Amino acid sequence: MARPRQHAPEALHAQVMAASDAWLQEHPAHTLSLRALAREVGCAPSTLLKLYGSFGNLLQHVNVETLGRLRGVIEPLLADLAPEQRLKALARAYWQFARQDAYRWQLLFDYPLAQEGELDQRQNEMIEGLFLRVEATLKEYQPALDDLEARRLSRTLWGSVHGLVQLGLNERLGHWQGAPLEVGELLDQLLETILAGLRHAPGGP
Repeated sequence: MARPRQHAPEALHAQVMAASDAWLQEHPAHTLSLRALAREVGCAPSTLLKLYGSFGNLLQHVNVETLGRLRGVIEPLLADLAPEQRLKALARAYWQFARQDAYRWQLLFDYPLAQEGELDQRQNEMIEGLFLRVEATLKEYQPALDDLEARRLSRTLWGSVHGLVQLGLNERLGHWQGAPLEVGELLDQLLETILAGLRHAPGGP
């Protein structure tokens, strides 16, 4: 086992994030522990506590990485698509990301976000950045929306998308003619319904 002093902080952090990623590819979030991660990277649990301050802070760094990955999936979808197509693509990308990284996803939403300090600021900026992209797309589709309306609608929309994604992950959306309802099709229907309402609002496209 490597001695704690052999780990430079940056290198140890990278190892911890890699070990967390490997763990969450195979195991539910609630099984991740400080002791398990210390064992994976070859150090004492106290070394990780010295680096992160607490196991909770360590998990927040994992959540920051998850938000960064989600942003990386979303960014390429923001160009060269009409607003309606863009929103559908974003919703489907959200679903695909959650399905492919289900245990990371579980940690992001089951574990409270940071409440103060640099981690809190980083997480809030990343989450707000994702919402701003949705707001801008909604205002592009319906220029009559003011800032507050766009802000509220972006959160209403993504709350609905998230609900469908969560139910899809838990296989709680029911069946039709013996087959489970498809999350992607339900997301498309949701977007079509909301955009139809915007389209027929005063000043709609």
